[in-house]
Amino acid sequence: MEQIIRIGIDTSKHIFQLHGVNAAEEPALRKKLRRKEVVAFFEKLPSTVVAIEACGGSHHWARLLQSFGHEVKLIPPQYVKPYVKRGKNDAADAEALCEAMSRPTMRFVPVKTAEQQAALMLVGLRDRLIRNRTQLANAIRGYAAEYGLIAAKGMCKIEPLLERIAADKTLPDLARELFALHAKEYAQLQTHLKDVDAKLWRRFADRLSGSLAGSRCAGVHLRNCCRNA
Repeated sequence: MEQIIRIGIDTSKHIFQLHGVNAAEEPALRKKLRRKEVVAFFEKLPSTVVAIEACGGSHHWARLLQSFGHEVKLIPPQYVKPYVKRGKNDAADAEALCEAMSRPTMRFVPVKTAEQQAALMLVGLRDRLIRNRTQLANAIRGYAAEYGLIAAKGMCKIEPLLERIAADKTLPDLARELFALHAKEYAQLQTHLKDVDAKLWRRFADRLSGSLAGSRCAGVHLRNCCRNA
């Protein structure tokens, strides 16, 4: 196979479409690979530059191809679209990626490490837990109001409200049972959030341990975020 200087890869769950060019900027590779064939192909291929659209799974493939000695560039989808020359399909997308990465003004997405992606998962989990807790708290307030039990604004008022509900003997047995289930779910969410916040704080403190001033300023900000969640 002649030397390929650039390859664009259109990724999917099962089939990967490749488009490569040689030093004369002529098409030298048009190939479809099944997912299980990708590793073997790039292991044998001489080092080259590979472009992948920055989407789900792209950072995994970027790290994998880098481990084989290839240079990988991730391109945001909106920057690839102008280079699609014909109807959108896998082959056209792969060719567009190959063309887009050759532009001197093209902007790329940094490849994230596995550790960085784990940190993003942690932040995403915290956001989801907060949304779930807010939704549950609103439901508890709404149901409680139907029985004349209300509480002031603020997440810190939910647990006292649940205690008042549990102590109210005038509520129907079914309502008391359902409120107890809500209280159990709320307590579980609070526990999960505390665990996640502790993990975030440890990571944050470790990264800023070399800068005392930075730790103080950023640490106060993180504590405020956790407290106001």
